[in-house]
Amino acid sequence: MLGSGLTVILIVVIVAALLTREHASTLQAAKRAATNITQLINADVLRNAELYDLALQGLIKATTRDDLSQATPDIRHMVQFDQSIAAPFKGEVLLLDANGAVVADSSTLQPTPRNFANRDYFQVHKQNAQAGLFISRPFKIRCDCDQVWRMAFSRRVEGPNGEFAGVAVATMRLAYFDQLFNRLTIGNGSSVNLLNTRGILLAQQPLLERDMIDKDLSDRPNFKRILREGEGSFQAISTLSGTERLYTFTRVGELPLIVVVALASENVFAPWQRAARLTSGATGVLCIGLLWLTWMLRRELRRRYRAEQVLSELAATDALTGLANRRTLDQRLRLEWDRAQRSTEPLTLLMIDVDHFKAFNDRHGHHGGDEALRTVAQVIGGNIRRPADLAARYGGEEFAVVLPDTDAKGAWVIAEHIRSGVEHLPRVAGAEQPITVSIGMSTWGKHSRISLEALLLSADQALYEAKHTGRNRIVEAGKR
Repeated sequence: MLGSGLTVILIVVIVAALLTREHASTLQAAKRAATNITQLINADVLRNAELYDLALQGLIKATTRDDLSQATPDIRHMVQFDQSIAAPFKGEVLLLDANGAVVADSSTLQPTPRNFANRDYFQVHKQNAQAGLFISRPFKIRCDCDQVWRMAFSRRVEGPNGEFAGVAVATMRLAYFDQLFNRLTIGNGSSVNLLNTRGILLAQQPLLERDMIDKDLSDRPNFKRILREGEGSFQAISTLSGTERLYTFTRVGELPLIVVVALASENVFAPWQRAARLTSGATGVLCIGLLWLTWMLRRELRRRYRAEQVLSELAATDALTGLANRRTLDQRLRLEWDRAQRSTEPLTLLMIDVDHFKAFNDRHGHHGGDEALRTVAQVIGGNIRRPADLAARYGGEEFAVVLPDTDAKGAWVIAEHIRSGVEHLPRVAGAEQPITVSIGMSTWGKHSRISLEALLLSADQALYEAKHTGRNRIVEAGKR
């Protein structure tokens, strides 16, 4: 069971390691895919931002030409807005004077009187000569012809002495980002986002909530981390959806824009989770099956072991008396003899014979004789208490007791207990005399020079003498 348990643990550890590695591989693959998407968006947005910037620079350059004021309105309009034709999803391209009034409009030769002095793109350039290319917050033009979201690219127009002379503005419809993002496959629950560095959401596909465009996300922990790190990937809980997402982000060149691809972790790891459930289930079935088979094998082995123990005990036990049989006696006596030779501790052998057993058996029958032998065996076994001692049936009505580490004096006490115990057994019905035993005793000590065979012979001779000198007595070999 321990081996199977360790095997199961090893299998679980290996499978867990493989699943962990596969999880990491899935995460890396998702990061690579998201990075490719951000780079694609980055390149497209940067290219179009450059087109709008060229249009603004062309408008500013044309405005500062001295000869342009002499040209006809058609020629002047064509020169001013020639570069803006290539810009996709172009809205209006305007030239504002120092007061925010429209002085040139790409859509008409005679611009409609309007003033945009309150717009962020005008105020930024008026207050900061180093603003460069500025990208505004999303806004809507309030007119019947167009209610779509736009954002503006703008540059400062300077006078001959570097003074503030106005602003060149090019607006772009945010539908450009919708078209760009819709070409990308990112999965359900995921989104592609474009923000400026101030945390204003410029575009999102698909929209996670209504009115998300122009929403300020600068106070969100995820945006703060994105702004701090610049580019990279991380997993975090979305404050909008409350689900875990894999954020991959990058800056758009030198522009104040950030592209963020937010993949739903549930979709990213869905294939891995299916494979993990299948693998875990198969591994669980395998481990449970292994443990069950091991338990069944263990139970079968224990059953066999118990059966073998029973058979071993039966092979070592006399069926009638329950004491050890002759074969066990011979093996045990040889073992204790060898041990006594090494330790030089005394070894005593008792030979016990039931007196007048043949006459008792003839009088009471075999059943009565067997019962008498069982009763005598119980008395003998009851006086053998040490684990090393052994009581055995030697044959017929004769018994033997092996007493290791026991000298003659101690053995005599045990022999007397046996003799007395048998003598005081209840009489069998119809018997004139009680059952008695004669005992012959032989002891080997460290000064003895006899062999094991001689020990057996001397015990048997002592028993013979006990029977011929009156029975129901103990005779020690060598002390006649």
